[in-house]
Amino acid sequence: MSGPILSPLGKRRIIGLLIAALVWFADRAIKIYLVSGLKLYKVPAIEITPFFALRYAQNYGVSFSLLTANSIEMRMLLLLLTGAIAAGVLFWMLHEKALPEIAALGMVLGGALGNIADRGYNGFVTDYADLHFGEFRPFQIFNLADAAISIGVVIILARSFLSREKRPDTAGPQPSPAPTEN
Repeated sequence: MSGPILSPLGKRRIIGLLIAALVWFADRAIKIYLVSGLKLYKVPAIEITPFFALRYAQNYGVSFSLLTANSIEMRMLLLLLTGAIAAGVLFWMLHEKALPEIAALGMVLGGALGNIADRGYNGFVTDYADLHFGEFRPFQIFNLADAAISIGVVIILARSFLSREKRPDTAGPQPSPAPTEN
């Protein structure tokens, strides 16, 4: 009689990798469709609802266009930096035990790989999602990869704060030791 092929932990890690692959694939497919199919770069915007539009933008930096890569050297450095971060997320995910954290890290990894692929192919990240309320924009224009990274990080932070084990109060009264016999 043989045991299971994969342990429960192994299955959870595969789920995390599948989530990463799904996010990466969906991000790539949406970007290709919007750029090659709809040619979003040729129109100012496509209004979907009064508060959401598809609007083409090229992001040469990371979040909020920080660390803008203006040269090929900066682009390569940014690729190396984001690649190292993605490798760190993968390492963390493969050592994590709880499924919610593994799934959240899969979202972060898939989003990071989607943006890395964009930067590698184009030299910039394609953004297209424009959430706005009149002229007020709570976020800059973003993409599915950015959303997956943000949601994954929020899940990790929320679980970190909400699932902390309570430590015994070391400042309070301590139980006295049991008496010993001589």
